[in-house]
Amino acid sequence: MSDTLREFREFRERMNARILEEENLEIRRFFALDERTYREGALPTRTKELLGLVASLVLRCDDCIRYHLIRCREEGVGRDELFETFSVGLVVGGSIVIPHLRRAVDLMDELESAEGPEEA
Repeated sequence: MSDTLREFREFRERMNARILEEENLEIRRFFALDERTYREGALPTRTKELLGLVASLVLRCDDCIRYHLIRCREEGVGRDELFETFSVGLVVGGSIVIPHLRRAVDLMDELESAEGPEEA
């Protein structure tokens, strides 16, 4: 894992823990709902992460795109599936998504470099 990805993950985990230290019921419930939403259910976690990636592209949230892209790779989503997912996000969100698409593809390349070549 690259330093950038490690820093992203460490910051996210550290700040989530810090936020939850406050014991704010509404925030705790939202975090719990978010975590439970992506669990295996009628839709596999893999599919839910792809949906999260599309929504993140459309909403233009780079942190969310990064998170869901990492999770997609952890769930075994391949390059072709990611590019189809990117195309859905682009069609739904329009050309304003393109800068975020560039960063997503850059991150995908970084993840692939760290993981090694994709098996056929």
